[in-house]
Amino acid sequence: MFTGIVEEMGTVEKIGAATYDATGTSAFIMKIHAKTVLDGISLGDSIAVNGTCLTVTEFDASSFTVGVSPETLRKTSLAELEVGSAVNLERALTPTSRMGGHVVQGHVDGTGVILSKVPEGDSLWVKVKAEKEVLRYVVPKGFIAVDGTSLTVVEVCDEEGWFSFMLVAYTQQKVVIPMKEVGQKVNLEVDIFGKYVERFLGGYAVSVSSSSS
Repeated sequence: MFTGIVEEMGTVEKIGAATYDATGTSAFIMKIHAKTVLDGISLGDSIAVNGTCLTVTEFDASSFTVGVSPETLRKTSLAELEVGSAVNLERALTPTSRMGGHVVQGHVDGTGVILSKVPEGDSLWVKVKAEKEVLRYVVPKGFIAVDGTSLTVVEVCDEEGWFSFMLVAYTQQKVVIPMKEVGQKVNLEVDIFGKYVERFLGGYAVSVSSSSS
C-alpha cells in the first residue's frame, strides 16, 4: 500500500533480460539508482516505480533491482523506459506513515497519454487521454495516481476521453510528469473506493431486481 507521495526520483541504470546462473532461467529486470528509498531496504520489499508495485530482488549502497513480469510490461508504461530515464519512487507504507496522499495500491489500471502541458504562472496544467474503462472512475476533485503521484482531478471530459490536473511548482520539481513529452504514456491508477462503490451498487441492483421478480 502506498500514498502517492513520491519520495524521490531515481534513475534507471539497467533494464532488460538477465540470466540467473543458479537456475539458468532468465527474467526481465530493472536496476535503479536511488538514495532515499534504500534506507532500511530489505529483499522482498515493495517499491512503487512510476506507480507500479515491484519487488526488490537485489540491492547495494546506491541502487536496487526489481523483476518485471511480462504482464506488467503489457499493462504499464515501464516498457518505454530506457537507461537514464527518471522514475518516481515510493516505499510501501508503514503503520506510522503519514497519509499525505490517498490509498494507492501500486496496481496500475491502465495507461494514459499526455495530450497537453500548459503553463499558468508557476503552475502546469496537464491533460491526459484515458480509455473509458479507466475514465469511468475519474471524477472532478477526486483522486488519481499518475505515474504513482497522488493528484487531484480538475476536469473530466467523457465525450473527448480526457481528464486534467494541475502541478504546482514544488511538485514539478519532485516528479517525472513534467519531464515527459506530449504523446508519451503515463501509468494510471484510479481511486479504489470508486470500484468498491460500483461493485456494491451493482450487487444491490441485482438483489433488488431479484426481489421484485
